[in-house]
Amino acid sequence: MLIAVVGPSGAGKDTLMAGARAALAQDARFRFVRRAITRPAEAGGEDHEALTEAAFITRRDTSAFALYWQAHGLHYGIPRNIEEDMAARRVVIANLSRSVLPEANTRYRLRVLNIIAPMEVLAARLAARGRETATDIAARLARDVVMPDGLDIEPVMNDADVAVGVARVLAALNRAASDAQGS
Repeated sequence: MLIAVVGPSGAGKDTLMAGARAALAQDARFRFVRRAITRPAEAGGEDHEALTEAAFITRRDTSAFALYWQAHGLHYGIPRNIEEDMAARRVVIANLSRSVLPEANTRYRLRVLNIIAPMEVLAARLAARGRETATDIAARLARDVVMPDGLDIEPVMNDADVAVGVARVLAALNRAASDAQGS
């Protein structure tokens, strides 16, 4: 099973996934995917494999990625070897773009973990990051995000402290592992 982690900016996806990854580090049922991104490693944010655009295109053109997409002027890819993990009934967890969910759903057994939070929590988190103006934050929050139809979506509310949010993600991942083993 492939678990696609999605959610709006400020929902806390990276924080919750880091906590879940640490908690499940010794659990062979799970694999957390490290994405390839055409962004320098020192740019901050998530731990990713930094690729030049040329290297990314070479990998894409040689089918080295199971899924790939463009967003925010960057290329993102998920390695093809996730298919070996899924064949072994491991749960593969990857931060994906909503734009690639329909393709992922046609190719894999997909469950979407939609990390959500109330609007006022999102606004406060975005403001605390200090990367955007109040106008930019308001515009980001006003975007109407529609999930594609026909997906297995499990919302995970992240409106409390990190430990509570991580516990909610772990519960969702353990449900997915049980479902993957039962198939």
